[in-house]
Amino acid sequence: MAPEDERIALFLDYENLAIGARDGLGVSPFDFGPVADALAERGRVVTRRAYGDWSAFDEDRRLLARAQVELIEIPQRIGGSRKNAADIKMAVDAIELAYERGFVTTFAIGTGDSDFTPLMHKLREMDKRVIGIGVQSSTSKLLPAACDEFLFYDRLPGVEARPLLARPSRRRPATPAAAPGPVEPEPVEPEAPEPVEETAPAASDPDLAAVVTSTLAGLARATDGPVRASTLKRAILRKDPTFDEGDHGFRGFGELLRHLEHRGVLALAPGTAAGDPEVAFPEDASAEDEAFALFATTVRDLEEAAGAPPQLSGLKDQMRKREPGFSEKRYGFSNFLAFARAARARDLVTMDWDDGRGDYQLSVY
Repeated sequence: MAPEDERIALFLDYENLAIGARDGLGVSPFDFGPVADALAERGRVVTRRAYGDWSAFDEDRRLLARAQVELIEIPQRIGGSRKNAADIKMAVDAIELAYERGFVTTFAIGTGDSDFTPLMHKLREMDKRVIGIGVQSSTSKLLPAACDEFLFYDRLPGVEARPLLARPSRRRPATPAAAPGPVEPEPVEPEAPEPVEETAPAASDPDLAAVVTSTLAGLARATDGPVRASTLKRAILRKDPTFDEGDHGFRGFGELLRHLEHRGVLALAPGTAAGDPEVAFPEDASAEDEAFALFATTVRDLEEAAGAPPQLSGLKDQMRKREPGFSEKRYGFSNFLAFARAARARDLVTMDWDDGRGDYQLSVY
C-alpha cells in the first residue's frame, strides 16, 4: 500500500510518552512535531486523540491543542484505578473507530505499555495496519512484535535528546518562590541545536531545501520503491498544508525540483507517468566522501586544540565555519546525529556518551 493511500488514526497514551521522553531523553514538554511529521510521510492522519490527566500537563495541553489533537480527559489519580481506566478508554475508542470508520486503514498507537499488546493484535486481526510509537527506554519488548511497524521516538528526525541535568526545569513551576532569581532564565529550553543551525547560510533558500530533503528521506525509509514527485508533494502538504512553491518563486513543483537538482540537492529520473518523475538523492560519492572527511578533520583539529575529545553539540557550527554550505540533509540524513553515526559506522570517529556532560564525546581513530 502506498503511503498516500493510508488513512491513519492516531491514539496517544500521553502520560506514558511524555514521562518516558522526559525521564529517558530529557525532553519536556513532549514535542509532538516529529510524530506528526513521521505519520504525514506515511499517509493522511484523519484522527488525532491523546489520553491523559491534563491537569498534570498544562503546557503540553496547549501545544497539543495547537497541533489539532483531541484531548481526552482521564479523571484525577485515584490509586491505580485511573491508569486502568485510561487504558480501557483508549482501547475501546480504538476498536469502536475501527468498526465505525471502515476507511481507516492504519492505527498509530503511541505507548510503551505492554497492556496495549492485545489491542494491537485485535486491530491486525481486523485487517488494520498498526504502527507503534514509543520511547525506547520505556517501551516493553512485547510491543514492537505486535505491530506492523514500530517507531522509536528517540530516532525520529527532529528529536534531540537533551542533557538529563536539564530535567529540573520540568519541576520549576511547582516551586517558583523557592527558585533564586538567576535560575529564572533556565526556561530557554528551545536550545535544541538543529533548528538554530538550520538558519546558517547553507545556500539560497536553505529552509526550502531542508523541507524537501527531510521529507524525501522519510519517504525513502518508509517505502520500498522509488519516490515520485507527486508523492513527495503530498507528503510535504501533509506536514505543512500552507506550503506553496509559488511563495519561493517557482511556477510549479516540477520547477522547484529541477532547481534543487541543478544545485545538486536532488536527482530526478523519468517516472512511469509523464510529468511525474522519480526523486532521489544524488549518487555523488565524491561529495559525500568530502563531507565525511570534513567531519573527521574538524573533530581531529578540535581535539588537538583542546587536548580533549570535542562534544557533538556545536560541531555542526564548527563545520559550517569551514564549509558554509554544509548540510547533512543533502546526503539523505534526517539530522546531524544520524550523520555522525554514519561517520562512526565508516570507522572515521568514535562516539562515547558522557553522562556528566549529557552529550557524545568524539575522537578520530
